[in-house]
Amino acid sequence: MSSSIRTLARRAALVVATGAAAVVLAACGGDGADRAAGGAGHGDAGSHSPTGAPSSAGSHNAQDVAFAQGMIPHHRQALEMARLAGDRASSGAVKDLARRIEKAQDPEIRTMTGWLKTWGEDVPGGSGGGVDHSGPGHSGMPGMMGAEDMAGLEKLTGKAFDVQFLTLMVEHHEGAVEMARTEQSKGRHDRAKSMAEDIVTAQNAEIVEMNKLLGKSAGRSRSQG
Repeated sequence: MSSSIRTLARRAALVVATGAAAVVLAACGGDGADRAAGGAGHGDAGSHSPTGAPSSAGSHNAQDVAFAQGMIPHHRQALEMARLAGDRASSGAVKDLARRIEKAQDPEIRTMTGWLKTWGEDVPGGSGGGVDHSGPGHSGMPGMMGAEDMAGLEKLTGKAFDVQFLTLMVEHHEGAVEMARTEQSKGRHDRAKSMAEDIVTAQNAEIVEMNKLLGKSAGRSRSQG
């Protein structure tokens, strides 16, 4: 009888040990899977560190909000200008530049709109693509065109449009670079600061490109005059 009891006791101990080992292996495997599946997501706005504190990518400050709320209408105006080039510009280089501006800045508008909604902040009006050039605060944004500038550009075609478009867009880009550099130095949100860096790099390169095109246009105008 005592032998049977000892046998049952050993079997019970073996079952307990096997179950414990399975729990440990499952926990280890789950930890590795979590790291593999979730490691790339720590930069998202809603992610948290292992301690439960928000990650640096998810935190933002007032400058990040100001950057998005200012750059959205700024980009919208650049798109409005770029779309005029389709049937008004005479230069293939100007039309190509306008297409590249639209391709780069339209997705950035959508991204910044998403940030503001996530943060519970107001998204600037004009979601249909139009810009209220007389709106409050627009005149204080670096490089923003006034209503008269935009109306004048709309009336031009051909080489006159090319020159005015490039002149205004250089100023517009310079304003965007200034705004982006402020975000780089004072912002907190990682993705906003990364976008600001991209804006500085891309738009500075386009400023150089546009100034070269303006030089060629000016040279042709002088030789023809």
